Amino acid sequence: MGDLKSKYAKACDIPKKVKDTVWERDNHHCIICGSPAAMPNAHYIPRSHGGLGIEQNIVTLCAECHRAYDQTTSRKWYRERIRFYLKSKYPDWDESKLIYHKYNF
Repeated sequence: MGDLKSKYAKACDIPKKVKDTVWERDNHHCIICGSPAAMPNAHYIPRSHGGLGIEQNIVTLCAECHRAYDQTTSRKWYRERIRFYLKSKYPDWDESKLIYHKYNF
C-alpha cells in the first residue's frame, strides 16, 4: 500500500518542469485577475480528487484567486473560467485524462 501511495503522491505533485511550462504559458500572471504576484501551482482538479500534476491540469493563480477557488462559494465561477482557459490552450483537452487512475486501462 505504501508504494501505491507514493505513486499517487508523485503523480499528483507538480514537477518543476511543469511549473516552468505553465508559468510561460500563462505569461507570468494570474489567469483570473492578471496579477503578476502569482504562482503556477493551482490544480484544476484538486490533488485530493486525484488531480494530476500535468500542465493540462495546472494554472497560475495569485494567492487570493487560489484561496477563492479552493475555499469559497465562488468555486464554481472560478472552475468555469479555468476550464474555459485550459480548453483554449489545449484543443483536445479532456477532463477525464487529468485524474490519477490506479490502473491504467
